[in-house]
Amino acid sequence: MARLASFAVLIALFVAAPVSAAVPLYGYQIVHTYPHDRGAFTEGLFYLSGYLYESTGPYPRSQIRKEDLATAKVLQSRDLTPANLFGEGIVNWKTRLIQLTWQTQIGFVYDLASFKPIRRFSYPGEGWALTQNGHELIMSDGTPVLRFLDPEALKETRRITVTLDGRPVERLNELEWVKGEILANVWMTNFIVRINPTTGQVDGVIDLTGLLPAPDQSGDRDDVPNGIAYDAKADRLFVTGKRWPKLFEIRLVKKGQFTGGAGG
Repeated sequence: MARLASFAVLIALFVAAPVSAAVPLYGYQIVHTYPHDRGAFTEGLFYLSGYLYESTGPYPRSQIRKEDLATAKVLQSRDLTPANLFGEGIVNWKTRLIQLTWQTQIGFVYDLASFKPIRRFSYPGEGWALTQNGHELIMSDGTPVLRFLDPEALKETRRITVTLDGRPVERLNELEWVKGEILANVWMTNFIVRINPTTGQVDGVIDLTGLLPAPDQSGDRDDVPNGIAYDAKADRLFVTGKRWPKLFEIRLVKKGQFTGGAGG
């Protein structure tokens, strides 16, 4: 798969106009490489108590999975039914696992240990991703808006608009709460944005270009970076992509300033 695009083209994908103010730009250092199921069209990802939990699309067989980090072996799974549902983001809350679907405005609550369904809930618009900050769930829907939900009632309590240099950032996808900020993949790019959860301002941009070696790339334009998980206890950050055969533990490396121009 060719490099997705230059900085100048990519910035046009997720902001309304070229940016003028510089924000920190980060690259990455690979700490460890793990296997990942090449068949997994990754929609949601989180790490908990030594395991990865993953939600996969697309139609007609979306799943939620519990996986061994070291081997990528699927230890437990559940298919999303009926087949016209497209599984999206997942998050843990206490003893439950909560899942969104894409365009059907239906979410599911499962028992985290058994994956047994507990109940459904609804929301307006599309469902893309979920994370949580210990008090609220945070949801993306493909727009610049992030919604905050009461984790018990699963109803929206507030929202923020994500901006870069005052302009809205589109296509916010997979989310992860990391050290007091929200990390979000920007769909169809190599970028992760670091979001201030109070203001919605993008305080940093992470460029994952080149992370997956060329021989491992499928050539499918949809097989882009998507999937962020964080092990808070060991301070480990994991990233992967849709149908990627590898998952990476990375360390962020400051590269300079991101201004929207080629080369940062």
